[in-house]
Amino acid sequence: MGEWSLALAYLAAGLGAGLTTIGAGMGIGRLAASAMDGTARQPEAGNAIRITMIIAAAMIEGVALFGIVIAFFLVNKA
Repeated sequence: MGEWSLALAYLAAGLGAGLTTIGAGMGIGRLAASAMDGTARQPEAGNAIRITMIIAAAMIEGVALFGIVIAFFLVNKA
């Protein structure tokens, strides 16, 4: 039973880390696309848009890091 639980923990950690990375990549991609679109429409607001985009990207990366840490805690739990 111990081998199965360890194998499932590794599987869950791999899936969790992979899904977290995919989600963060999609979120940052949509964020960057929207920022580029906004800058193209109003070039004079480029600096404000860039600052807001960097803050939002940092928040997305923080959530992604949290998700990956939780996924790796699953491995140590088993």
